Amino acid sequence: MTQSIRWLQDEIADRMLQKLNIVKLEVKDVLVIPDFPGTHAHFLTTRFPGIRFHSAPEVALSGFDLLKLRATRFWNSRMRSISSLSLDDYKKTGRFNLPDHSVDLVFSVLFMHDLVEPKRFLQECWRVLKEGGLLTFSYLGPDTAKELFSEDLLQQLPLTRLASPWDMHDMGDALLGQRFSDPVMDMEFLNLDYESEKVLLADAMALQLLELEGQNSAPASPLPKKLTLEVIYGHAWALGKHLAKAQDHVAYIDPSQIGRITRNDSA
Repeated sequence: MTQSIRWLQDEIADRMLQKLNIVKLEVKDVLVIPDFPGTHAHFLTTRFPGIRFHSAPEVALSGFDLLKLRATRFWNSRMRSISSLSLDDYKKTGRFNLPDHSVDLVFSVLFMHDLVEPKRFLQECWRVLKEGGLLTFSYLGPDTAKELFSEDLLQQLPLTRLASPWDMHDMGDALLGQRFSDPVMDMEFLNLDYESEKVLLADAMALQLLELEGQNSAPASPLPKKLTLEVIYGHAWALGKHLAKAQDHVAYIDPSQIGRITRNDSA
């Protein structure tokens, strides 16, 4: 996404944080991906005092924005250590530069719709989350900007679909498939109304639904006056990480995870 749609990222982050406010969770380390200047840093550090940030800044951030972001994170986290990850590196390798079982919370705003295979993202979240950690996320669903994809406009504009076709039910099934527990999914439609076709096209480009390079003229067909955004929210817990992945409905427990109960009274 680009700067023109920053307001949407901030708005969705605020809605996610309201949902997170009722969750009982102790957090020392949080991974924010992607990271962008916004109000949620203050909320997270107020909700979880003294947390350490591990952040993957947006690729499009300028050097000044990155400096401001790091200074804000450092100050808000009460001068606890922070680490910066590369969003580009993740997209190339499919891995976070973090150890196993290293974060208590993964906070991801409007990201997974940009991934062709979101399952790899879920696998990495499972890997870096500690036992009892929480993954919370939002992304745009497949009905986003459905007004643009009429037969006439498809012939006249270089429109592209979101990279991920997953709807709310696909994501819920994938979370269970990747061993997350108690997934909760929610969805809402946001309606954006436009008076200017230029602004509508700019937002479509910011959402990576449209490429206008080399496009010198407006389409002959009238553009819609609104865009619908399908915003999907979800969270799930990393529980039972010591269990091996079930095969044929049987889960195997490592012997080192079996505790011994001793009795002080004589039998």
